[in-house]
Amino acid sequence: MPVTVLLVDDEPLVRAGLRAVLAAQPDIEVVGEAADGAAVIPLVRQLRPDVVAMDVRMPLMDGIEATRALLRTVSDPPKILVVTTFENDEYVYEALRAGADGFLLKRARPAEIVHAMRLVAEGDSLLFPASVRQLAAEYGDGGGNPAARAAMERAALTEREAEVLRLMARGLSNAEIAGRLIVGTETVKSHVSAVLAKLGARDRTQAVIAAYESGFVAPG
Repeated sequence: MPVTVLLVDDEPLVRAGLRAVLAAQPDIEVVGEAADGAAVIPLVRQLRPDVVAMDVRMPLMDGIEATRALLRTVSDPPKILVVTTFENDEYVYEALRAGADGFLLKRARPAEIVHAMRLVAEGDSLLFPASVRQLAAEYGDGGGNPAARAAMERAALTEREAEVLRLMARGLSNAEIAGRLIVGTETVKSHVSAVLAKLGARDRTQAVIAAYESGFVAPG
């Protein structure tokens, strides 16, 4: 089955460019478009896309609020990939904190756009981990978020789960973590699922953000 994508951006040229790149792939299908975040929820309910490619800055409802609203009101929501002009942008970090699964630069090459869509849809690796670390270093309270620290303490991760979370924060995929720890991939998946459940995180991106903001992992 192809990865289905909803494009949300107030610039028609950006939507057209993304559609052209993605439509050339046999395993990706663009199922709809919107010009503002306010249109996301009804379109997601109608089209049930696997991924929403969401502009972070839009005039009526921006990508941060649209992400919050989508995750708050839609059961089994799609993956959310924030599309942005600037990499080191507080808006991007706020979108990740709101629940976005990753971000994509508008100037990215076609191969990078396709790779980002596939990676986010699969969900077993962190997209642009070095950039996430940089964002966390600049906007993530330097590990001094009391709520994040308390949540990490309550999670009471086992030693192996803590090790898996550190490797997740470095951007390693499940297969790479399995190779590093000399265990099976299914075992890693079980550990990742346990980490997400204990942290109350929707996905590995949110778990990694929590790790940085709690000081469990130091960015940089």
